[in-house]
Amino acid sequence: MTVHSKLQPYIDAWTHSIESINEMVSPLTEGEWSRPTDCPYWSVRDIVSHIIGFECELLGDPRPIHSLPSDLRHITSETARYTEVPVDIRRHHTAPEMTSELEYTIIRRSRQLRNETRQPDHEVRAIGGGEITLEEQLWARVFDVWVHEQDLRRALDKPGNLASAAAVLSRDHVLRALPKLVAHDAGAKPGSAVVFDVHGPLEFMRTVRVDAEGRGSIDSAVSLGPAVTFVVDWETFVRLLAGRVRPAAVSDRLKIEGDPGLAEAILSHIAVTK
Repeated sequence: MTVHSKLQPYIDAWTHSIESINEMVSPLTEGEWSRPTDCPYWSVRDIVSHIIGFECELLGDPRPIHSLPSDLRHITSETARYTEVPVDIRRHHTAPEMTSELEYTIIRRSRQLRNETRQPDHEVRAIGGGEITLEEQLWARVFDVWVHEQDLRRALDKPGNLASAAAVLSRDHVLRALPKLVAHDAGAKPGSAVVFDVHGPLEFMRTVRVDAEGRGSIDSAVSLGPAVTFVVDWETFVRLLAGRVRPAAVSDRLKIEGDPGLAEAILSHIAVTK
């Protein structure tokens, strides 16, 4: 157990999700490692490489020195370049190399987390630079690892863990982006409300309200006469917010009631992860 009990739920959720990934990919053949995923431009191998790379960064390992090929179309920013380096450097690694490195990284990172003594609000370096609290860092790792776990499950046709502890924490992580999305990005009018009615393995309803000053907030209270209501299953909801699928591709799984213009504006900004 860590010194601070507030951090333990994040560590437990991360552990369950990353060990699920390890169990899922351990028996894969060489060909299965190259299978494409919903994560744009990334294969199964690329996702596992990404997870290894970021966990190694948090372990304090030096960043690999590596020049990316010039023909990677999705590298359009410095953030994308930073993220791609630990992925591209492992693109020719064999299945045994991938599984052994993943397993060893999990062992090292688990040991680091077991020995964590800092407070949840302690400022630490964020991946890629900047400062973030330790709690936010761990929460972000739960979200990242669980979303990629789901990418792998869809690619390998091994569904599961859609209502795990990591799924719940990931839901709460991504819901925080909805007030800005509705009020600022989509330009919902002051005094309006937008409802997200999500069903499936995780069922919940959240209302984003825009106050008189145009600021958004989110709660679980029922709204009377919302401007827009979205009814969607949990997996599709996550795929939309994580940018894994475009709204038009899942229109049959997405029911919309209310102002069509506002609904379209919200859906055009629905991918909140970068």
